[in-house]
Amino acid sequence: MKIDSSLPLEYSTEENRLKIFGFWIFLGAEIVLFATLFTVYFTLHTRTGSGPNGAEIFELTPVLWETFLLLTSSFTIGLGVHAMRIGNKKAMMTFFIITLLLGLGFLGIEIDEFVTYVHEGATIRTSAFLSALMTLLGTHGLHVTFGFFWGVAILMQVANRGLNPQTANKAFIFSLYWHFLDVVWIFIFSFVYLKGLIS
Repeated sequence: MKIDSSLPLEYSTEENRLKIFGFWIFLGAEIVLFATLFTVYFTLHTRTGSGPNGAEIFELTPVLWETFLLLTSSFTIGLGVHAMRIGNKKAMMTFFIITLLLGLGFLGIEIDEFVTYVHEGATIRTSAFLSALMTLLGTHGLHVTFGFFWGVAILMQVANRGLNPQTANKAFIFSLYWHFLDVVWIFIFSFVYLKGLIS
């Protein structure tokens, strides 16, 4: 395996560069998935039937906390990648752990939000609006949950094997995934929650 020391560790082999390119293609498919879910939501968001609409169930405070936690986690994972690139394993792992804890906080608020909706009679079967909403939010939440366990697995590998081209490549690809989830959340926050609160 030929290593190009002039490149960052995650790009230092041809295999690593191909894996990163392949992951960008995967993210393209994820964009199509979420674009489809957004399209369904925007088509059905006025079809509330006898159930509540967004303005009646959305609460700004928890959504602001979710947004703060997820956007902060995007910053901390960026710091983790920077630490990885300068070879600081301890700092890299610390920032990744903080990222995952922020992700857990986000999931905790989102789960509480879903439980509140159900207690208020707003379930996935109540209306087309709620079905589309919960499918969109649930899909994003499942991606964050998967990301949490993926991040834990990478941290375990870095702890056991140290920073090398393979572990750095995995950590960098994970960071791309995490940033993607943050971008999706910005669209959810802007076009689902904020739009729903004022409509």
